[in-house]
Amino acid sequence: MEYAFEPVIICFCCQWCSYAAADLAGSMRLQYPTNVKIIKVPCTGRVDVISLLKGLEEGADGVFVSGCLLGDCHYISGNQRATKRVAHAQKLAETFGLNPERVEMFYNSSAMGPQFAQCCRDFTDRIRKLGPSFKKMAPDTCAASAAPDTVCPGHPEKLKLSTDLTARGSIHP
Repeated sequence: MEYAFEPVIICFCCQWCSYAAADLAGSMRLQYPTNVKIIKVPCTGRVDVISLLKGLEEGADGVFVSGCLLGDCHYISGNQRATKRVAHAQKLAETFGLNPERVEMFYNSSAMGPQFAQCCRDFTDRIRKLGPSFKKMAPDTCAASAAPDTVCPGHPEKLKLSTDLTARGSIHP
């Protein structure tokens, strides 16, 4: 029996624009993948690098932030801060052996329901092509020389992004 990979995706949406766009997409009965789990935040500027990487550490295959259009943030520059943090999270993910395309930033106004749904579909397709971010192995098949993108239930210390980042002082851009 063939295993069909369906990615787990976390989306941080600002309450003013992107969450309203997601709501509009739902009201318009537009289809977008149900595996995109939306977390509403007051502003994308409040999403920290550690939150993005923690999602990957906890098993998400991709994480994206969806905020107001650039220059249109309700909190003046929150989406610009989020853009810098997403770029920093991408660099850090790469240093841990993860594909930086697993972390992304999108911009949607509250009237962009169809575009929000398209962002979700496009990102899900991208992650589906990349495959699972962490291959969970049975403890008896674990090898000490496993790839850096592999986590073993018998060795959960192998990938602790947030702990490593805190120790390095690399959390804030």
